Amino acid sequence: MKIEHFALQVADPVAMARWYVVHLGMTIQRGSKQPPFAHFLADDGGQMLIEIYHNEQFDVPDQSAVPPAHFHLAFISDNIEADRTRLIEAGAKEEGPINTQPNGDLVCFLRDPWGLTLQLVTRVEKLLA
Repeated sequence: MKIEHFALQVADPVAMARWYVVHLGMTIQRGSKQPPFAHFLADDGGQMLIEIYHNEQFDVPDQSAVPPAHFHLAFISDNIEADRTRLIEAGAKEEGPINTQPNGDLVCFLRDPWGLTLQLVTRVEKLLA
């Protein structure tokens, strides 16, 4: 089986979708202007979808309180320093420096404007073809 999407309950799916499109290169595959404002966002390779929505029957998790090691959404970066700087200028918050892993991968954590942890990664060897 192939994963279709991963879903997140968020405070403002419309604004979040817009930010992800503008700053992370995602595309809206399906979006709703009515509650729960579900938006399905595809990565720039069309390989993965995330769904963001706001269902008023449930609390919105406080993502800013979740440690990056517990949950993060990772994006491949060809220029991690430039992408990190660009995203911080666009409203992301830094969550530590760029680190080199023992295998040579470069990684860093940021928080999007809603507190969700994003990881930028430059891999020495791709995980997926």
